[in-house]
Amino acid sequence: MSLSAVASAAAASTSLSSVNPRRSSPASRVPAPLRRSLPWRPLSSSSSSRSLLRPVSAMASPRTAAGEAASRKNLIIFDAEEDLAASLAKRTAELSARFAAERGTFTVVLSGGSLVKALRKLTEPPYLEAVDWSKWHVFWVDERVVPKDHADSNYKLASDEFLSKVPIPAGQVYAINNALSAEGAAEDYETRLRQLVKDGVIGMSPVTGFPKFDLMLMGMGPDGHVASLFPGHPVVHENQKWVTFVKDSPKPPPERITFTLPVINSSACIALVVTGAGKAGAVHKALSEEQNTSDLLPVEMVSLQDGELTWFTDKSAVSMLSSL
Repeated sequence: MSLSAVASAAAASTSLSSVNPRRSSPASRVPAPLRRSLPWRPLSSSSSSRSLLRPVSAMASPRTAAGEAASRKNLIIFDAEEDLAASLAKRTAELSARFAAERGTFTVVLSGGSLVKALRKLTEPPYLEAVDWSKWHVFWVDERVVPKDHADSNYKLASDEFLSKVPIPAGQVYAINNALSAEGAAEDYETRLRQLVKDGVIGMSPVTGFPKFDLMLMGMGPDGHVASLFPGHPVVHENQKWVTFVKDSPKPPPERITFTLPVINSSACIALVVTGAGKAGAVHKALSEEQNTSDLLPVEMVSLQDGELTWFTDKSAVSMLSSL
């Protein structure tokens, strides 16, 4: 199957930008307003579908001031993890084709944990053959400062489960320099990112002035942390650096580097993969209308300035959301 056929299939079945209710296979998609402005009101559903996909937020009203643009947020709910992985692969392949055509490169940012497993469909037909892997440039939204062959290394996890199975050029996979201290590794990674911006590999957001990655693929912890930005930790509020460091992570290992929120929020697209009942509390706090803005979780601070944020979830993760 050609890449254009894959992208067309993705658009037909799981396109995330449509504002009109429609039926799709293996799921139905139902848009509703943004949670911060109006209550969630699913408009329709398909009881016959194997999986249920509901975008519960539609396109935000475009801002008309110069240099500003619309931000979009969607929530998709799946019955089965297999369907989530299939939809994530379709969406990623679609974005790969789009950005490769527009920019000549596709900049992808990975995290660790269960997110990498969710990418497994990309290592299989038709995507293995159809995706132009030569355009991919791969980064990490956070990394543990450990040897690359250490069990806690996000690089090792991605390499074992994904990167070793697809033909991305080795020189386009940007791991941290784990021989440095946490502070040194963060500074080195930011320096390398700045050079790639100068080289035209990574774009810059005209809205925020921070680097604009094409796609960030991230998970969320049960405590609502994203990347290595943990609730209550000072680095959550870093707003000048592109990459910072943590020496006292509440989750081992303690030393890490992480993208800052301004970089995350400058992305063109974010796919946030959140599954399981253990994360239902954080999902409820992040997506319910009863929001305490004085005590935001890091995941609640993920708000794209000019892009699309899509939650890929299952029924367990959204089980505490009464409005669904």
